[in-house]
Amino acid sequence: MISVGIIGASGFTGAELLRICAAHPHFDVKFATGDSQAGTLARSLYPSLAATYPNLVFEEFDLEKALACDVLFLGLPHEASLDLVPQLVNKVKLVVDLSAAFRLTDTSKYPQWYGFAHTHPELVASAVYGLPELFREQLKTARLIATPGCYVTAASLALQPLVRAGAIDPVGVIVDAASGVSGAGRAAKLSNSFNTVDEDFTAYGLLDHRHTPEIEQVTGAQILFTPHLAPMNRGILATCYARPVAGTSPTSASLLATLARAYAKEPLVVVGQNSPSTKATLGTNVTHITARYDERTGYVMVLSALDNLAKGASGGAVQAANVALGLNELDGLSMVGMYP
Repeated sequence: MISVGIIGASGFTGAELLRICAAHPHFDVKFATGDSQAGTLARSLYPSLAATYPNLVFEEFDLEKALACDVLFLGLPHEASLDLVPQLVNKVKLVVDLSAAFRLTDTSKYPQWYGFAHTHPELVASAVYGLPELFREQLKTARLIATPGCYVTAASLALQPLVRAGAIDPVGVIVDAASGVSGAGRAAKLSNSFNTVDEDFTAYGLLDHRHTPEIEQVTGAQILFTPHLAPMNRGILATCYARPVAGTSPTSASLLATLARAYAKEPLVVVGQNSPSTKATLGTNVTHITARYDERTGYVMVLSALDNLAKGASGGAVQAANVALGLNELDGLSMVGMYP
């Protein structure tokens, strides 16, 4: 068995990691921290974990215990990961960071988009972006994985194959995406309270959402990104608009064919005619994608849906870890959604 530590396990991504690790044939969770919940039984905070983790207690961080693990998943704030990762990399077999601390290859962008200066650019250079569908070969030798942002995963899987194939103009691409409230984290805030989000649908992060440069980095496109908060627990639906490359004449069928070819060997990406549904992806690591070309307006439209806590965070992290560890990429991951 591979011993696993989850640093920052008391948040939603941590709880999702515990759920996925419980189904993983090779992972054995030995250490789970949650400084704000230290001393609390995991089952008390998340009763859904009671059967599999009846005696797991969230602990305070201990470097010696962390370094005794083979694999460490970090569900920490960005700056906390930035400070901690240098103490862990190359001292354990694999570090998988779910924050944005090592995602942007151009570290000069961190002050603008994240509000802090990056102090370890040498680790950014060695980090591998954790999206196996696009970076599988690089992940095979990874020691530090930067797990993608949830919105970024949805938008990148939808757009990158079309940019790469020269099917869409990479300038002026629009991404409108809606996320469930779990994307805001477990901490109680007015913005994610029941009375605020119920019966409401709102846009936020206008023109300056921090996932913008990450989407641009992965897709190679110029992006206008507008995120929305939807009154649901989990899920992301991204609707992307782009112009075809000048001189080309796409059709809905040709766009779908390009996407289908790109993901023909990817069991966790479904390309089809149906409009993607967040409910269809609930609890899974699967992304559903479709595309259309509107002859009337001349726009390409690409839609994708995924579970923001699974493929968009913890599931994506485990998938990338599986690749880096030489395991079956699907270990621990569900391909069947919960319905109704």
